Amino acid sequence: MASSSMDILKYFQKREIGSYLRNPHKLIAERLSHQIPGLFAERQYNIGSINKIFASKWVSDRQVVFGTKCNKLVVLDLLSEQMVNLPVLKCSDESRPADCPCGIHSIAVNPSATLLATGAEHTNDVAVYRLPTFDPVCVGESGHNDWIFDIQWLDDEFLVTGSRDSCMALWCVKDDEDSYVSNMKSLQVPEYTIKKPLTIKACDNAEKVRALAYNENVNELAALSLNAQLHIWDAKTFSKIDTRRLPNPKENVCLAIDKEMRMYAIGSQSHVTYIDTRCRKVIKSVLSKQRGCGIRSVSFNEKVVTIGTGAGSVLFYDFSAGKYLECNCGHTCMLNVGKGWLREDETYYHYFMDQDYPNAIYTHCYNDSGTKLFTAGGPLPAGLHGNYCGLWQ
Repeated sequence: MASSSMDILKYFQKREIGSYLRNPHKLIAERLSHQIPGLFAERQYNIGSINKIFASKWVSDRQVVFGTKCNKLVVLDLLSEQMVNLPVLKCSDESRPADCPCGIHSIAVNPSATLLATGAEHTNDVAVYRLPTFDPVCVGESGHNDWIFDIQWLDDEFLVTGSRDSCMALWCVKDDEDSYVSNMKSLQVPEYTIKKPLTIKACDNAEKVRALAYNENVNELAALSLNAQLHIWDAKTFSKIDTRRLPNPKENVCLAIDKEMRMYAIGSQSHVTYIDTRCRKVIKSVLSKQRGCGIRSVSFNEKVVTIGTGAGSVLFYDFSAGKYLECNCGHTCMLNVGKGWLREDETYYHYFMDQDYPNAIYTHCYNDSGTKLFTAGGPLPAGLHGNYCGLWQ
């Protein structure tokens, strides 16, 4: 009788685990992604007078690199709080800078974590560094005449940039020491090469290419434009194959992909829209708990979608359950970030002094284990100068 009871118990345990039976680590990761937000505690960092952090990426188990509106590239040690300002790579005399430069908007690491791409001295050029040393590899020029908004690696050598000029450029970066010898005429000091794009394509009907995502399952590249359109490109031929209009017309500025769920998440002024990558149809459009302030960053952590808002908070949406994660008390699980730093200059006193402006979460990223969340940004109004930087663990 006891043996029969144990067999029944094992049966129900296996049925509960279901498709995760062969991959218990996947089950643990999903359960952690649901539990961790309620356990997070914030650690803020004093990063001085830097203006607004737009992009970030983990580069080790304790280091994050971030880029700012004032065109600084910084490596922050999250344990010691030590900051290292990396030299922004200078462009050649042939490069023509974009008008009204607006800093570094994207940081991307290739699949093997050997190269990091980001903005160069001119915000319409791309710079590539070698990891983990951050030695300069190259600067890519003549691809865009306006700010680069996003960068996406297709593999370890090819990357795509999307720009405010409504174009996309394809680049090839080979980190080959021998290549320096054959490119001596294009070397800068310290030594790195100047590269031109393989090709430049206008993203037809797009108003500014705001964000990119690569779907490696079918070798497709998605480009989000500010006029509420999602453009699908064949990454092999670098040609557009489809365009889909989005249901929410305002401020579509961030895009993420989950390759296992085969889904895009797009953040707009008041909604996160979910699109099936296979049929490119809208599955659902979920209203933010904080309306009107804008969704500024979005990412997947297993089946939980992390949402950074313009009102200084981070939300978590459980896609499987179709609802926002809740705390034990029944309220929506929400991380409200700290005050950061704000420069109280003449603009502040003349136009903003009598109002409270929380920090927009322009960027956030999880470490490899999904147990630590880095959040960063700054005040939402363009006229305010300030920053916020924090770690949740």
